[in-house]
Amino acid sequence: MRESFDRAPEVVAGKLGTWQPITQRNAALRPVAGAARSVRWKSDTFDVQGWLLTPREPPALGTKAPMVVLVHGGPASAVRPAWSETALLLASQGYYVLMPNPRGSFGEGEAFTRANVKDFGYGDLRDIVRGVDAAVRVAPVDPKRVGIYGHSYGGYMTMWAVTRTHRFAAAVASAGIANWQSYYGQNRIDQWMLPYFGKSVYEDPQVYARSSPITFIRNVRTPTLVLHGERDAEVPLPQGYEFWHALKALGVETQLVVYEDEGHRIQRPDHVRDRVERIVGWFDSHLKSTPVQPPR
Repeated sequence: MRESFDRAPEVVAGKLGTWQPITQRNAALRPVAGAARSVRWKSDTFDVQGWLLTPREPPALGTKAPMVVLVHGGPASAVRPAWSETALLLASQGYYVLMPNPRGSFGEGEAFTRANVKDFGYGDLRDIVRGVDAAVRVAPVDPKRVGIYGHSYGGYMTMWAVTRTHRFAAAVASAGIANWQSYYGQNRIDQWMLPYFGKSVYEDPQVYARSSPITFIRNVRTPTLVLHGERDAEVPLPQGYEFWHALKALGVETQLVVYEDEGHRIQRPDHVRDRVERIVGWFDSHLKSTPVQPPR
């Protein structure tokens, strides 16, 4: 499979560097965003990289545009140049889109990938916030109109970010983890947590509590949309409900949307459409003075 920010995916085959196209199913698709660039910045002792996607219509000279930070899942994963529906849709609607690869991501060596062990949320959030600073330096981004979105571990980082900083004016948390302690007993893939936390939650509950958004929930001021699949086994629905319930009880603007019969990945076409329209609509209503409707 070969794809990029401006090229929809196609199947290719052949030796490295001499691939030949096998399919042309997406040949008619054209980019809906502007150019993408690789951005690097310093965070603690690390050099961190991310991708900055330009809006389809760049802001007029002398003006600034809003930006949304997209945090990848994993955490052991990485953003690469790809035809990302959420990133491209946001860029098509006038947003800069920053896709950082904070510590814990692949691609920068073993020490970098292991740097979030027993430290979920702390160093990686510093990397993300400093990435926002880097984007503001190199592009006409309005620092007061920055949102954050993520799914799975990215959803966790979104929930965590709004409990630790007021830097973001709006947030969308999809399949996020609100409470690592309760999550340990709810999900069906709990063994992945042991290499990161060192011990089970029953042996060392505090290492889980210190990285749980619910521990710091009273700090939240950011309007937050919570999205979740009803039958998610990897991040069960009670995690989204717990975060939404807490925000509602504390008077923070929030909405909860549960997709019936969906798992960790939303798949039904009508649900996929509804989801992306809600994401864009939430950011439009909080980061723009005049909301722009997603294309139909």
